[in-house]
Amino acid sequence: MTRPHGSGRKTALKDRPAIDPPAWFAEQANQADPSVYETFEREWPDCWRRAAELLDWEEAYDSVLDGEDGPPFEWFAGGTLNASYNCIDRHLPERKNQLALIWEGHGESRTYTYRELSREVNAVAAALRERGVEEDDVVTIYLPMVPELPVVMLACVRLGVVHNVVFAGFSSGALAERMERTGSELLVTCDGYYRRGSAVAQKNKADNARIAVEQDVSVVVLDRLGRDVHLGKDYYDYATLRDAHDGETVDPVPRDASDTLFRIYTSGTTGEPKAVDHTTGGYLAHVAWTSESVLDVKPTDTYWCSADIGWITGHSYIVYGPLALGTTTVLYNGTPDHPEKDRLWDIVERYAVDVFYTAPTAIRAFMKWGEEYPAQHDLSSLRLLGTVGEPIDERAWQWYREHIGGGEAPVVDTWWQTETGAILVATLPGVDAMKPGAAGKPLPGIETDVVDPAGEPVDRGEAGELVVTRPWPGMPRALRTGEDWGAASVHGDEWRYYPEDGATVDGDGYVTFLGRIDDAINVAGRRFSTMELESAIAGVEGVAETAVVGANHATTGTAVYAYVSPEGNCAEADLEARIEAAVEAAIGSVATPEAIIFTPDLPKTRSGKVMRRLLTAVANGDELGDTSALRNPEILGELQSATPDR
Repeated sequence: MTRPHGSGRKTALKDRPAIDPPAWFAEQANQADPSVYETFEREWPDCWRRAAELLDWEEAYDSVLDGEDGPPFEWFAGGTLNASYNCIDRHLPERKNQLALIWEGHGESRTYTYRELSREVNAVAAALRERGVEEDDVVTIYLPMVPELPVVMLACVRLGVVHNVVFAGFSSGALAERMERTGSELLVTCDGYYRRGSAVAQKNKADNARIAVEQDVSVVVLDRLGRDVHLGKDYYDYATLRDAHDGETVDPVPRDASDTLFRIYTSGTTGEPKAVDHTTGGYLAHVAWTSESVLDVKPTDTYWCSADIGWITGHSYIVYGPLALGTTTVLYNGTPDHPEKDRLWDIVERYAVDVFYTAPTAIRAFMKWGEEYPAQHDLSSLRLLGTVGEPIDERAWQWYREHIGGGEAPVVDTWWQTETGAILVATLPGVDAMKPGAAGKPLPGIETDVVDPAGEPVDRGEAGELVVTRPWPGMPRALRTGEDWGAASVHGDEWRYYPEDGATVDGDGYVTFLGRIDDAINVAGRRFSTMELESAIAGVEGVAETAVVGANHATTGTAVYAYVSPEGNCAEADLEARIEAAVEAAIGSVATPEAIIFTPDLPKTRSGKVMRRLLTAVANGDELGDTSALRNPEILGELQSATPDR
């Protein structure tokens, strides 16, 4: 199969310096054996038995993997288990009084021990069962970051019910589409919630979505605003249902390892969202193993992933991974700069957070606000820092480690996707040296390559397209069964998954990601990855963050438009000149931006991803389309005004 992407040329990104993990970290790391790579390679695929051993199985599986050479792939065939049992019940004998959840919201906070979480989940599961929800039904959840969100998720999977979490910031149309496509007949939402101190009318959006779908939908409404919202026919109050079943016990339903655990949709930041179904056994084993080995999570930790549960990162590394290991996981309903720009560091200090996992976009915002905000707090509890969501440039990586990690804490830059379910590429922090700006090596048991447009491997140091050449436990149903999903193929006799990310590999096997293949910009016949351009610009002193897109151009076909958020009070004219010089020095004059647009912020989803689709529309003067995923829609008008007329 010939792929239309990948440049096959030497990347301009420089070699990364290697930083060994501190001795004190390696001594306590969950995974500190350098031979783990050789062991997993020698024993593949049975090496993944180690991940399955982190779970409790109702019935033991017959084999780790059936169908090694091609789909259908069957992970842990014959095994049965329940995710709710693995995240709650099995921890009760030893940790019933340990905190499972810490929640921080708008002027309020709550905590749940494992025993209290068990009581909540059982009561809600009983309430859902009374409403007629049965095994393999789909329940849609449209809630902000409140404790009831993971409670309902775990109640669903306790019943063998598939949950379909829809990000609370999405529009009624996006919610309706996702409900329609799943055939979901029960929706759990809330009357509203506070964001930046202002109330968001969530129920109104849910009402509009309910009207728009063909099937009859019952709605359970959580009261968050305390405004006595009227509930009509087929509407039910969450607290009333929960209280009616308080103290009841629901036996967890054993599920086949291959049964669907949940459905989730890709974010749609660059195009049409895609439904992804993750299965129970392989997914849960994969997120538990990577939480333990990559994020170094221990049951005694207070762990915080700052993502939203509406995205896959929240599913895998707020709910299922940490709770499967019996740790304390933090949920935060709010923004990083409200009421003050030290909000996150205040939470880290108050709860003595051990592991913090966030997005490079957020880190660049922290840089822009200034080091004085983290400096106001004692962050010495932090043992490990992680990044997720997009490639991180070297300057942001160094700032993160210096000002948040005290110059000591290891930083793991993780690569994975909604489609992979869990981390595939990262350093093992107790084993591997770190290279700022490079994600790391494929994890033990994971095999990747970087290929040219014809699907052939490129030389080390050349840019191409990443492919995953072996199945992995957390793979979704469509890839596992071999359904036509538009992202997998056979090259010769070899099965492959194409994540559609550009990458390069150095001599040590470390992968540096160059951004999405569809984010590449073709200027006068030369292809440049957005990551390559953005890395050159982000390295300029005075640049807090940047996003680069292509705009239509009569002469070159496409021109580079760079949107730049500066630090402090930098003189824009001087900064513009230094940006142009940096791009020319790193890549060449052909890549010099046609326009550099300075902006106080970039359009971002509430999970912190820059919506380059919107920037491309602004640059070209096109219609913006759906903006409901944005956390800062007000910035679009400013960007349109600042972008030169074309």
